[in-house]
Amino acid sequence: MTENKEASLGIFEKYLTLWIALCIIIGLLLGRFYPVLGQYLDSLKYAQLSIPIGICLFFMMYPTVVGIAFSDVKKAVRKPKPMLLTIIANWVIAPPIMTLYANLLVTDPIQRAGIILLGMSPCTAMVMWWMLLAKGDMAQGLINTSINALLMVALYAPQSAFYLGVSGIPVPWDLIAMSVIVFIALPVSLGAISRRVLISGKGKAWFEGTYLGIVRKISIIALLLTLIVMFSFQGEIILSDPILVAYLAAPNLLHYITMIAITYSISWLSNWDYATSIDTTLIGSSSHFEVAIAVATTLYGLNSGAALATVIGPLMEVPLMLTLVKFGLRTRHLFPRNKRQTPPRRLGGIS
Repeated sequence: MTENKEASLGIFEKYLTLWIALCIIIGLLLGRFYPVLGQYLDSLKYAQLSIPIGICLFFMMYPTVVGIAFSDVKKAVRKPKPMLLTIIANWVIAPPIMTLYANLLVTDPIQRAGIILLGMSPCTAMVMWWMLLAKGDMAQGLINTSINALLMVALYAPQSAFYLGVSGIPVPWDLIAMSVIVFIALPVSLGAISRRVLISGKGKAWFEGTYLGIVRKISIIALLLTLIVMFSFQGEIILSDPILVAYLAAPNLLHYITMIAITYSISWLSNWDYATSIDTTLIGSSSHFEVAIAVATTLYGLNSGAALATVIGPLMEVPLMLTLVKFGLRTRHLFPRNKRQTPPRRLGGIS
């Protein structure tokens, strides 16, 4: 049975890029030839959070946290260095790097502002799914993601004001609060409760062998639906003006590559294990596009170049994060750098 599951997982992994590509194409075509659907889905919001995206991301988050045991979280708390690197990467290194690339490559000041706003907001939702796929340390990832969500409340506005050179940056408190509740508090709470109840009633073997397999299939469906919805929002603009999209995507691409190089290299030089290293890299290179879009829209308007720039970023991020997952899995044998200090452990599942 274990061999069959691993074989099925291998088949899914082999064709994952194809499924994601197909969903992106479907979303783009819907946005281009049936834009009213994307406009309608985009209008479904509560506290500035897209309801369709929120539902899909919740069903991506729950399967990633339900398998985390409380004992794993306690062990992760005892490793402060990866958390510190994540904080430094997101709040000290990433903002000036994104600002530099935006100023070097983009001439329009309003479009530059949108790119900079995107660089100020670390991801607190979809990044957990990429960590699951990349065989990261989910307990460590949950802690690091939660800390960054809390820091966003205090640091996002002053950081944005400093790098944009403007005052009175609006803080989307309602959106940040909803993000923390929907993407962290709710799935973590439900995950802990359902884990305890199901293991007590059905046993740990059934929980790990059957239940986790079911909910993770649901998370895959949620990911693919998320891509269709996201790309349907801006399909018309992307297909009608691909040159503009490439122009605005360039600083984002350089930013991701730079942050990946910095965090992955530091993790390797620090002799951390692969699971910890890939967590730090994924969190340090991804963005919370909902917050950036909300602030850009409030400051510059819904149809502004800033709002468009914040939308282009996450559309680039999906294929980039998938590429990083594959890169991590191919290079995980290099971690830790000094294997004599850390006994090797078998990593099952995706290979």
